[in-house]
Amino acid sequence: MTIQFGKKTRHTIAALVLGVAGHAAMAEAQHGIAMYGDPALPPDFVSLPYVNPDAPKGGQIVTAEVGSFDSLNPFIRKGSVPWQLRFFLGESFMGRSLDEPFSLYGVLAESIETGPNREWVEFTLREEARFSDGSPVTIEDVMWSYETLGTVGHPRYLGFWAKVESLEQVGDRTVRFTFNVEDRELALLAGLRPILKKDQWEGVDFDESTTEIVPITSSPYVIDDFDPGRFVSLRRNPDYWGADVPFRAGTNNLDEVRLEFFGDETAAFEAFKVGEVNATREFNVVRWDTRYDFPAIQSGDIVKEVIEHQRPSGMTGFAMNTRRDHLADWRVRDALIQAFNFEFINETMTGSAQPRITSYWSNSPLGMDSGPATGRVAEFLAPFADDLIPGTIEGYALPVSDGSERNRAGSAAAFEMFAAAGWTIQDGVMRDADGNDFTLEILLDQGATEMQSIIDLYMESLARIGITPVMTVADSAQFKERTDAFDFDMVYYRRGLSLSPGNEQYNYYGSERANEVGGRNLMGVQSAAADAMIGRLLTSESQDDFVAAVKALDRILTAGRYVIPIYQWNISRIAQAKELRHPEYIPIFGDWPGWQPDVWWYEE
Repeated sequence: MTIQFGKKTRHTIAALVLGVAGHAAMAEAQHGIAMYGDPALPPDFVSLPYVNPDAPKGGQIVTAEVGSFDSLNPFIRKGSVPWQLRFFLGESFMGRSLDEPFSLYGVLAESIETGPNREWVEFTLREEARFSDGSPVTIEDVMWSYETLGTVGHPRYLGFWAKVESLEQVGDRTVRFTFNVEDRELALLAGLRPILKKDQWEGVDFDESTTEIVPITSSPYVIDDFDPGRFVSLRRNPDYWGADVPFRAGTNNLDEVRLEFFGDETAAFEAFKVGEVNATREFNVVRWDTRYDFPAIQSGDIVKEVIEHQRPSGMTGFAMNTRRDHLADWRVRDALIQAFNFEFINETMTGSAQPRITSYWSNSPLGMDSGPATGRVAEFLAPFADDLIPGTIEGYALPVSDGSERNRAGSAAAFEMFAAAGWTIQDGVMRDADGNDFTLEILLDQGATEMQSIIDLYMESLARIGITPVMTVADSAQFKERTDAFDFDMVYYRRGLSLSPGNEQYNYYGSERANEVGGRNLMGVQSAAADAMIGRLLTSESQDDFVAAVKALDRILTAGRYVIPIYQWNISRIAQAKELRHPEYIPIFGDWPGWQPDVWWYEE
C-alpha cells in the first residue's frame, strides 16, 4: 500500500434495521455517515438524543473490576489492560450514535466525504483538535497512527489496514483513504480508529506492554493515577478541546472515573455494599432478587434500575476449540451440547428467570428464523450445501431437557452422537477405538465464580457419560496468555454483537484469522460458507440482502455447534449511588460502551 505525506427523532428498531432501503451516495462533505441511508441527525444537531446537554459537571463513578492489569496500552496485543481504556483513550475522527444501528458523527473530523461507491473516504481534521498535553493533532499524527496500529497494533486493527490501498494527505487538514476491495463498511471503520500522538512513541517500541507509558490522546479523560493490579483513576480534562463539538455535548460529565480491582466477584460485591464502589452491574437475577437488601438499599442511598435494550443477544457460553482433533468433529461438539443440562442449570443459577440464547443474533430482526431456510437465505446457502453441517439449511434448535437433574434424554442423545463419532463407553469410561480416554480441559478466569458454578454442574453431567473433565482456573494474565495461544479445549466465551455486523465478523469467525495468535476466533471456525456470508453482508446493495446474509451466517455458526450457549441478558441490572443520574431516554443499544459513564452525571 502507499502512504503519501505530500499536500494535495427516535424510530423503532424494526424500522431502523429493516425499513431503510438503498445507500446515500455522498457527493460532498457531510457532518455524518450511516451504513445505509442517511444519518438520523441533521447537520445542525446540537446534541445526541439520549444525553442531557445541561448536565452538571463534577462527582465520580467508581466501579469494581474482577481481575488485574499489567499494561495501560489498549491498542496493542500484549499485556492485560482494563477493557474500558480502549474507549476512554481512543478518540477518533467520528463517534458512534447508540440510537442508530450504525451511524457516525464528527468528533476529531469536522466533515467526511466519500466516493459514489465508497471506494474512498476523506476526513477533514478540526483545526482546534488538541492532545491532552496541549499540542495540536496533526495529519502526521493521523497517518502514523493508522499505519502503526495497522501493522503492529492489536489484531482488531489489522484487517482494516490490509484493505487500504493508499493513505494520502490531500489538503492542509484532509486525508484520503482509498480501498483495494469492494466493502461499503470501510468508509465507516476508517472513522473509528484511535488517533495517537506520534512524538510520544519516538524511540519506543509501541507494541511492548508496559505501565510506564500512558498513551497521550485527545480524549475527554486522562489517566491521572494508577496502581498496577489495584486501581486506575481517569480524570476529566478541564482543558478538553472538544467540549463544544455537538457529539460531545452533555457527555463526559463526571470529574473522575475510577476502576477498582478485586480478586473475585464476592470481594467486589462486598466493596459495593460498604460504599467503596458506587455503581455496579449485576448479571445474576437470583443475586439481584435476594442479595440487594443491605442497608444502603433500604435507606435509598443506593438505587436499583433495570435498563432494557434492543440489540442482539450475542453469544455467551462455552466455546469449543476445533483445533483439537477430538473437537474438530461436529458430532462430538453436538454430544457435549446434549450433555449440557441447561434447564436444570438455569433453574439452579437463576430460578429459570433468564431465557437461553438461541442463536448469535437472537433478540433482534437479524436472528435466524426457525425451521428450514427460505428465500434469499436459502439461496445464499445453496452453493455450500454439500459442506454445511447438518441443520444449517434444514433448521437447527438447541436441545431442551425436562429440567430434571439426571437429564436421561440428553445423556442418551450424547451417547448416540459420541458413538457416531467413534467414541463409546468402555469400562465406564468414554474412549475411542484405540482405548484412549476422552479428555476435556475447561479453562476459566479466576474471578468468574458464577461460571465456575455452572461448570461444576456440567461436570456432574459429563461424569454420567464417562467423561472426567478438568476445570482449570487461571489468573487474568495466565487466562489471556492461554486464550491468545488457543491453549484450551473449552473456554468461557462472550461476544457482543451489534445491529450492524461488519468487518469485525472476519475477526470473530473468518478462516484467515482462525490461527492468528491473539485473535478473536477462539473456536477456530474455518468455513468457506461463513466467509462468503461475511463478504455478502459487507457488499450488499440492499437491506434485504444484508439481513439475509446475517441470518445465513447466524445459521452457519449456530448449527456449527461451536459454543454451548447459556442465558441471555436482554436487560441490564444496574445499582448505583442515588447521586449518579442518567437521562430517562434510553438509546436502542441500551447499556453499552458510550452510555455509562459517558452520558451520566453526579448530582447531590
